[in-house]
Amino acid sequence: MDLVAPVVVEPLRRRRCSECRQGPLERMIVEFDAPVCLHCADLGHLVFLRRGDTALTRRARENSELWAVVVRHNRRRTRYERQGLLVEETALAEAERSCLADAEARSRRRARDAVRRAALDAGVTETLRAEILRLFPSCPADRATEIAAHASAKGSGRVGRTAAGRSLDRGAVSAAVRASVRHVDTPYDSLLMRGVPRHQARTRVAPAIEAVLRAWRRGGGYAPGRGHG
Repeated sequence: MDLVAPVVVEPLRRRRCSECRQGPLERMIVEFDAPVCLHCADLGHLVFLRRGDTALTRRARENSELWAVVVRHNRRRTRYERQGLLVEETALAEAERSCLADAEARSRRRARDAVRRAALDAGVTETLRAEILRLFPSCPADRATEIAAHASAKGSGRVGRTAAGRSLDRGAVSAAVRASVRHVDTPYDSLLMRGVPRHQARTRVAPAIEAVLRAWRRGGGYAPGRGHG
C-alpha cells in the first residue's frame, strides 16, 4: 500500500488552531478548510528537518514511522514549495549517525544536542516525571523520564509548559502519557501514513491505549510496543 504523508503548511498570515485556539501558528495542517495546530493533529512530537541535505533527508524519512511534508506558498510563483520534513527525533538521530562521516552532519548534530540540552528545564521535568509515576506507578521509569522530558521542553507549547501542566493537573499529565502511548504503543502512526483520517485512527487505537494506561495504573505488567490493538 502506498504511503500518504501528511502535508504541513507554514502559513503566510497569522492563524489560530480551530481546535485549541492556540496561535499564531508556525506550522499547521488544514482539516475541513480549518487550521489545526501540530499538537492537536498528533504531529507535535515530530522535529523539523530543513531541506538541503539529500542523504540526511532520505535516511530520516526511511527511519521514521510517521513523517510529514512541510510546504509554504510562494505568492510570486503561485505554488506551494517544499521546505523540509517533520520526522521522529529518534529517526533523525539515527540518520545523523549514518552521516557522521560528513563533518557538516556532525556539526549539525552537536548544535541540535546543545539546543536540546538548553531547552530542558531539569526542575520542571523531574517534577512532572514524579507526578507521572504517582498516577501511573507501573509505568517504566525510563519511559516516565522520556515522557516528562518531551512534555516539558521549553518553548514547545506542550502540556508540561502549560499552566495546567505546571500545576500538575491530573488531566494534563494524563494527556501527556496518553499521547506517548498513542505514538509508541499502538499502530496509530502507521494508520496515519496509510491515509486513515486522524479521528478514525484515534478511535481504532483507543482500546489499546486504555489497556496500557490501566496496566500502568494498577501494575498489570502490560508489555508495550508498536502494533498493539
